[in-house]
Amino acid sequence: MSPPPSPCGSGSPRRCALAAASGAIPRAPVSLTRDDGKLDFRRLMVVIAVMTGTLLEIIDSSIVNVALPDMMGNLGASLDEISWVVTGYILSNVVIIPMTAWLAGRFGRKRYFTGSILLFTVASFFCGFAHTLPELVCFRVIQGLGGGALLSTSQAILVETFPPQRQGAAQAIFGVGAMLGPSLGPTLGGWITSNWTWPWIFYVNVPLGLTAAFLSSRFLQDPEHLRGRRGIPIDYVGIALLIAGIGALQFVLERGERYDWFEDNTIFALAVTAAVALPAFFVYELRCKQPVVDLRVLRHRALAAGCVFGVAMGVGLYGSVFLFPVFTQSLLGWTSWQSGLAILPSSISTAIMMTVAGRLVWRIGPRPILWFGITVFLIGLVGMSHWTLESGWDDLFWPQVCRGVGLGAMFVPVSSVTLGSLPAREVQQGAGLYNLFRQLGGSFGIATLTTVLHRSHAIHHAYLSEHVARLDPETTLRLSQLAHGFQQRGLDGASAHDAALAALSSALHGQASILSFEDCYRLVAGLFVLLLPMVLLLRRPPARVLPSH
Repeated sequence: MSPPPSPCGSGSPRRCALAAASGAIPRAPVSLTRDDGKLDFRRLMVVIAVMTGTLLEIIDSSIVNVALPDMMGNLGASLDEISWVVTGYILSNVVIIPMTAWLAGRFGRKRYFTGSILLFTVASFFCGFAHTLPELVCFRVIQGLGGGALLSTSQAILVETFPPQRQGAAQAIFGVGAMLGPSLGPTLGGWITSNWTWPWIFYVNVPLGLTAAFLSSRFLQDPEHLRGRRGIPIDYVGIALLIAGIGALQFVLERGERYDWFEDNTIFALAVTAAVALPAFFVYELRCKQPVVDLRVLRHRALAAGCVFGVAMGVGLYGSVFLFPVFTQSLLGWTSWQSGLAILPSSISTAIMMTVAGRLVWRIGPRPILWFGITVFLIGLVGMSHWTLESGWDDLFWPQVCRGVGLGAMFVPVSSVTLGSLPAREVQQGAGLYNLFRQLGGSFGIATLTTVLHRSHAIHHAYLSEHVARLDPETTLRLSQLAHGFQQRGLDGASAHDAALAALSSALHGQASILSFEDCYRLVAGLFVLLLPMVLLLRRPPARVLPSH
């Protein structure tokens, strides 16, 4: 077998060494890069593998929520008990995400990525096969450990697979899975549980996972900068602080609202644990020579700004996905299947916009696309804040489309700039932190919006009730009209009066709910308005030369 051609061509060793020292030799993996950056067969197989892995992890984070009622009945669990199926997965997932760079360096990216897909797939099978709640929660935790590697590792692979001028397309490919998953998960979950049984939401992962694992083991290759890191020492203190800090923080965000936040001793103790462990983790890791999470990578301005945008996009993506089914099902009376179908226009518009943004980000730069994305997303939020109890499909359609277009236009330039400007050996670590911040942003957004939704409802309900006194002439007239209507339906006077009071109370509840949703959408809009000046921190990543093969 002839040796691979040198990236220096026919130049002398001295010239090659000088080129390497000056940074002229690119950092892309040799096995996947070509001068023109076109999609050859090997690169296509890698793209399919990482895309499948991304979709598996993201969809599985939300698909389970629809099946929880069926699981409760089948496993004999309460709502609080069955929620551990979701909490256990998210806890293990969010803890492993920042460690992916260290694990990929210690075991090799190909081995670690393929092993994580297999671990996720095997755990999925046993989740469907579980007969008790403890079994299901245990395998969900294992599934989260496998799934945590898929997002950041997939994104790092795509960054190093494609040249700079095609980073927009690469991030669009990744974004299709990352951004569509939360929207498609409930729809797919509703269809599966309606036509089959809940174990099939896990069984469908098996053939897809095995396919992704085969393609990864067959076509993925470790980049040179990772091959020298195998066998690096284990940072036991850093791992312990990371698990304590991130795990406690995620638990507080996941369960805090359910337990009335700091009124609960467990939530208070875990909040204190996170407040102590996370600063200690940052200080220790910055001083450690071989840290499990290299926080020094945040010295890059683009990555630091991208992580802030990641938090906001997590709030915007997961928060809006959380609010939509609550609104349509609890206030409009839609089924989970109808709600899932109604969110599809947003998903489709996101995919289309990502394709467009992927082509434009290198030509016109990230800032115009990002300005456009934030503006359209804000327009969508304004439209959502005007939904009422009488809103129908047509009223919900265009705000959802604006939401999808805005998120798609934001994701591609932010991801391209955030990771495209990093040195090759720091891409995996940067991707891990970027995805961690987006995941934490989603958890923080859902926790905050849930609290705002409940407390805002109580405030609006109390305010409306104060202005609807029984002796008020307008209230008396309205009660009389309602009672007359119920009497015409055949009710006697006393029953009609009681029904009129119940109808008025229901109207107050519905109006208070509408106002609380309006507050939530305005809160998210305010967050994105504050982000507008940060667009100036994102610049087009520098170009680099690619080797010929």
